[in-house]
Amino acid sequence: MTIQHIDVAYTAVATASNGRDGRVSSDDGNLDVVVNPPKAMGGSGAGTNPEQLFAAGYSACFQGALGVVARRAKADITGSTVTASVSIGKTEAGGFGLEVAITATIPNVDRATAQSLVEQAHQVCPYSNATRGNIEVALSVA
Repeated sequence: MTIQHIDVAYTAVATASNGRDGRVSSDDGNLDVVVNPPKAMGGSGAGTNPEQLFAAGYSACFQGALGVVARRAKADITGSTVTASVSIGKTEAGGFGLEVAITATIPNVDRATAQSLVEQAHQVCPYSNATRGNIEVALSVA
């Protein structure tokens, strides 16, 4: 597999301390959160966790990609939402892995158009491009 090089438009920088039981902050101060393991994984659940942060980023990015493909198709996605569900679990190899489920709600188009837009957005979204072939990503339309 060839690594694709990009013309960089922006670089986000975040630093974590104490891993899953600490703090994550961005270099510009816009993000500064406590992270704790979720209760389901034996943690306190008092803060956010990496999976929630990944789900937040993926859903926002996918919604942006949906907007790009909708403009190209001249489709009205007003009032649409994208939900990303990120699951973590043990892999057969003994490490940990992720799975993602993307669900889009697009009220102003028929189901077939919505499904087509979601599939196109999956080809445009940088998160989808980064995860393709690495983790399972399921797409659905609500």
